[in-house]
Amino acid sequence: MIYRFRIILDTEEDVFRDIEIEQDATLEQFHNVITQSFGFDGTEMASFYISDDQWNQGEEISLFDMSDGNQPVRLMNETTLIDVAHEASPKLIYIYDFLSMWTFLVELAEIAEYENGREYPNVMYIHGQIPDQAPDKEFKADELDDFNEEGENKDFMDLDEYEDLGFDENWN
Repeated sequence: MIYRFRIILDTEEDVFRDIEIEQDATLEQFHNVITQSFGFDGTEMASFYISDDQWNQGEEISLFDMSDGNQPVRLMNETTLIDVAHEASPKLIYIYDFLSMWTFLVELAEIAEYENGREYPNVMYIHGQIPDQAPDKEFKADELDDFNEEGENKDFMDLDEYEDLGFDENWN
């Protein structure tokens, strides 16, 4: 079967690509098609995130294993599209270049039959030009709950509280 996706750049302007790809392609292959179709060189770190209907970011599937080894990490080259995208869960979030945070909303639009003579993956439709810089992200109120009115992280230890920790300054 062939998956037809619409990949939308999260920006005010309409910028998207419609891509056909085999359902058993890896997420790494899908990552390569997305970066090429949007004109990126593909050398930056990227991740897919499983998403719900409200585009909430779920489990990460990373291009490279950057973990400390304590938590297992799903990798793009070991995960196929059919593992993460299907009719019951058609949405993914794709982030490219974690310094710029190019964010894409990826939605499975259709599952189709394989067409003889057509090469896959196939960029079916291109709309809009990608801007020179990644769009600025606005953080939601719930993401800001960890900060007080002065913009300081509530969990950050104040250096004036150092004496309260009970350390002996001359321990060695």
